[in-house]
Amino acid sequence: MSKSSTIELLASDLTEQGCVYCPSPKADMKLWNNHPRVYLDVARTGEARCSYCGTVYKLKAGEHFGGGH
Repeated sequence: MSKSSTIELLASDLTEQGCVYCPSPKADMKLWNNHPRVYLDVARTGEARCSYCGTVYKLKAGEHFGGGH
């Protein structure tokens, strides 16, 4: 019965590896009352869904993760 949501991210919100962690303060989640921390690869496809809570993290339109050489 959890309410999943979509969180839009800037490229600067991602780690150096192009990931974001969930639960996230960006999703207005309190870390102490949610699931274990998981890292989600947003850079690869532009979005990722948390398998615990269903929250979708995606890059805002026009944002690109550098990460290239």
